[in-house]
Amino acid sequence: MKIAFTKMSGAGNDFVVIDNRSNCIAEPHKLARYVCNRRFGIGADGLLLVENSQQSHFTMKYYNADGSDGGMCGNGGRCIARFAHLIGIVKPKEFTFDALGHVYGASIEADGTVKLRMKDPTGFRFNQILDVNGESIKTHFVDTGSPHCIIFLNENRSVGDNLDKVDVWGLGNTIRYMTDVFPKGTNVNFVSLKDSNTIEIRTYERGVEDETLACGTGSLGSAIISSVIYKIESPVKVTVRSGEILEIGFQKKSETEFSTVTLSGSAKVVFEGQIED
Repeated sequence: MKIAFTKMSGAGNDFVVIDNRSNCIAEPHKLARYVCNRRFGIGADGLLLVENSQQSHFTMKYYNADGSDGGMCGNGGRCIARFAHLIGIVKPKEFTFDALGHVYGASIEADGTVKLRMKDPTGFRFNQILDVNGESIKTHFVDTGSPHCIIFLNENRSVGDNLDKVDVWGLGNTIRYMTDVFPKGTNVNFVSLKDSNTIEIRTYERGVEDETLACGTGSLGSAIISSVIYKIESPVKVTVRSGEILEIGFQKKSETEFSTVTLSGSAKVVFEGQIED
């Protein structure tokens, strides 16, 4: 059976997107491993499926490149929202979709930029010291739909004095598997402060098991924690590894209570094709 797909990029975070409202895909975990493989497949950070929903315009299912079930993916959410609009699943430029039981709002701007209304962050942990390969590293944690460990370079000089010098894979992979601290694993973000509303990040993503060029929920988590620790102001501009900028908006009620959280950025079609399942 031939299945149509669209390859998309959300600020450098890339995905294979498929309309699965007919339930044509029997083994999505296996398909994710195949299509995401960069040597033998299409190549992507993850697989996105559009499925039918009884509570919103459609359901988003996300599978990591290793075939595991993904948490919420912010850049994936923006890509699937634009995909649904482009192929006519949704007609208005403002609509909703659900993922993991939560309903997200989406809006399509005239230039193709997509803004998502995200889940309010939870699970805050501040100033946690980890022993990583004999080094003490100060970390912070927040769940933005996916778990994120945040590491500021200015708090951890041993990590590197600029992002280009950080061993993102080595440190990220080690911390990601510290299940005594992060029982479900974690994504790991390295953050450099730029000015009162600008930060730059690099992210090791759980499930991809490598650095990605962008991470939406990681950008959101890094912006939120930067707001708490360093009073960075909304909207926060986050420069990701691809060089693109994601914009994070929020209302801060207290150090652990945020609402009206939004994620905005590009969501582009790279190419279209067919695969044989």
